[in-house]
Amino acid sequence: MIPFINQLPKDEEVRWLAALNQRLPNENVVSFSELKSSDKAGIELAIVANPNIDELAELKSLIWVHSVWAGVEHLMLSLANSSIDVVRLMDPTLSQTMAEAVLAWSLYLHREMPRYAKQQRKKQWQQHQLVPASKRRIGILGLGELGQVSAKQLQINGFNVMGWSRTEKAIENISCFSGDSGLAEMVAQSDILVCLLPLTSITKGIINKSLLNQLPTGSAIINFARGGIINTSDLLAALDSNHLNHAVLDVFEHEPLNAESELWQHPDITVLPHISAPTNLNSASDIVAKNITTYRTTGQLPTTVNKLIGY
Repeated sequence: MIPFINQLPKDEEVRWLAALNQRLPNENVVSFSELKSSDKAGIELAIVANPNIDELAELKSLIWVHSVWAGVEHLMLSLANSSIDVVRLMDPTLSQTMAEAVLAWSLYLHREMPRYAKQQRKKQWQQHQLVPASKRRIGILGLGELGQVSAKQLQINGFNVMGWSRTEKAIENISCFSGDSGLAEMVAQSDILVCLLPLTSITKGIINKSLLNQLPTGSAIINFARGGIINTSDLLAALDSNHLNHAVLDVFEHEPLNAESELWQHPDITVLPHISAPTNLNSASDIVAKNITTYRTTGQLPTTVNKLIGY
């Protein structure tokens, strides 16, 4: 028996349970609420989606959990001092979905759609000179799987693409930077800065006044990572001073975004409801089922999250 521990709406939980059980015919994947006390003692594996940590704590024999999400920051914080291993979703479908979103919203900024939307509201007919894609410099923070696929998608579409990561990377036709000096060097050249970093103790608040001041005047930001990576007050100050031109924000520290938040009405912010790369239920279920089947056969865990670095 494998519990699916989640805080999803009931209809969504039902869909996940059906998909997982279809792909794992030799297992019995059930909602945590269906477990009896006698069941809990022997469970060594759980599938999770934003789980209630108190429920995880009831499983005294738990060895590892498989998340159906790619982002596991909150889970890692909760299990930082635990022996439980965490496996996050690594799905090529998700990477391509993210790359599509990065391209779409980079084009939105590149073709100055926020500017023309403002003109429309004023009934103002005015054309502006188009910058060639090859002259538009896009810097990506984070060159993991999502970042690399997104960088390549932008490059295919003619943009001048750079990327930064904690450790050195080499990607064909992409200028790669690393370390503190590399971060400053890339940011200073970025007309559009795309954030795809995981949220860790190191990356929390990394987009702050100091980093924002290093961006070229008139640049823009896309955050498809986690809300805690951006210092919101510093971002607003950079926008209000016209140092930054626009920000596309898909993630926030508290979601849903509070109706009273000033971000909703800011003229230079596009607010999205965390839609950049939703998990694909079918492909995710295939991957989770394959990893669990391999574990049952070989005893080998899939690649687990490094608790020291958080991903």
